[in-house]
Formats: sequence, C-alpha cells, structure tokens
Amino acid sequence: MENVSKEHIAEKFRVIQAHICSELEAEDGKGRFESDHWERKQGGGGTTRVLNKGRIIAKGGVAFSAVHGPTPDKILRKLKLEQADFFATGVSIVIHPISPMVPIIHMNIRYFEMSNGTYWFGGGIDLTPHYLDIPDAHYFHQELKNLCDSYHPEFYPRFKKWADDYFYLPHREETRGIGGIFFDRLVADEELSFSQLLSFVEGVGYLFPKLYRHFMAKNAKLPYGEPELQWQALRRGRYVEFNLVWDAGTKFGLDTNGRTESILMSMPPVAHWEYNHTPAPGSREALTLEGLKKNRNWLKTDS
Repeated sequence: MENVSKEHIAEKFRVIQAHICSELEAEDGKGRFESDHWERKQGGGGTTRVLNKGRIIAKGGVAFSAVHGPTPDKILRKLKLEQADFFATGVSIVIHPISPMVPIIHMNIRYFEMSNGTYWFGGGIDLTPHYLDIPDAHYFHQELKNLCDSYHPEFYPRFKKWADDYFYLPHREETRGIGGIFFDRLVADEELSFSQLLSFVEGVGYLFPKLYRHFMAKNAKLPYGEPELQWQALRRGRYVEFNLVWDAGTKFGLDTNGRTESILMSMPPVAHWEYNHTPAPGSREALTLEGLKKNRNWLKTDS
C-alpha cells in the first residue's frame, strides 16, 4: 500500500472534516458547528460536528471516525471475509436545509483495512432535491464527471450507475434523488495506484463544499410557502425510509457497535408521512416524482 499508513489516511480525513465545516459555516453565515468527541469501547472513536438552526442549514452533520478492533461476525459473514482485526476511518455528511428550494446532500468517504492485508476505499456523493431542477442536476453531475474523468474515463459512468442502483427505494419504485456517484471496495490495480485512489477519494471530499456552497448561494433566497414546506417534510420522510431500511452505512455502523447518535445524525429535524399522498397532476411535486428515475442522463440539459 505504498507505505501509506492508516493513521495518515485518518489524519487526511480529519483535515477534510475541518475544511468542510469551515466552508459551510462561511456560506451559512450564522450557524456554527458544535463538536462532540466520542470513544468506541472496542477501539477508536471520532468527532461528530453538528450545526443546528443556521441561516440556510436547518441541521447539518459532518462526522469523522477512526475505529478498530475485532471484526464482528455479522460483518465477516455479510462481506465474506476471513477473521481478522479491522480498521475503518471516514467522513460522513448529511445536510438538511431550511428552504425546500435547497436540496438535501450527502457525502461519504471511507477507508477499510484488515490485519490480514485486505483493504479498500469507498464513498460517494448524492443529491436529493425537494423540487427537481434540471440545470442544478446538470451542474451537479458535470462537476462529478469532471472529477472522475481526471482519474479514469470509466469512473463516472460506472459510479453513476452504481449510485442509481444504490440510492433507490424499491418499496416506492423511485430514486432517493438525482443520484450522483457511489463506489465501494476500490483497490489498486495496474491502472491506478493506492496513492491515486486515495487522491481521488480526497478529491470527492474537497469537491463537496464547492458543490453545496453553489446550491446554498443560488437557491436559499428563492420564495416558498407552506405548501412547499409540507412537501419538503414528505420528501424528508422518504430520506428517512432509505437511511433506516436500505442504507448499508447505517447498518455497518450499528453492526460494529458504532455510536448511535453519530450514525443517525443523517435524520432530518422534522419529517412527515401522509397516507397515500398523491400530488396534483402537472404540479411541481408531481413532475419531481416523475423525474426521479434510474439511469437518467443528467448531463443533457434538456433531459
């Protein structure tokens, strides 16, 4: 692994956490992240930083962790691994805005290593607009493609499809949002070295605040009223459904006896469920639902 230690990777991730918090505070202009340091009984710990009731951000969590110890049997069986100690470090982020015109965003970067030499990188970014905006979707995916293309021409199409498949609610037959990129179990090969993969993962982390500051600045002042807030609460409910029922990161954290408060920081401050809610035909809400389809080409501005 080119003599890059797990401690070095963890420190890089810790710096990324601090950078993202600083950038989001600057754009919000009011809210400040409060730090909650925690330790894991079985080994390691982390820092969860949370911003509540900002000018633009209703609730934002930026969590760093570096945990280690014996790999739980449930994880060994699920990932088909042999018994060995593990080390996992990463940064995980979910931002819920005040305005329904600003999208929810999620980002995660992570590194996993075992004492038997097994390792991999994982991560991704996805965007969940309450109201579908085609130019916003195009900008988001183009920026992700630009980053991916700088490392490998197959990264964007491969990771975009992975995100389409992963961020999907089968019980609703709809995507969580407009997707993004998602990747897991990436290892070095003849095309990309370990250091290049680490650089790519860092690039994902540093791209995050650029993307979200763009949406904060562009959309936070758009007008909205009570109907839009009600729709936002329903869409937040969909977000909760995905994170609690389908999200692998949530399950991994709970299965490894992670800190529950940090694992569930992705939950919105308020969410609603309404029985059999159906938006009016032709409404912005109906058009948003119609647009949340897998394998859509967001790089076409007229898509």
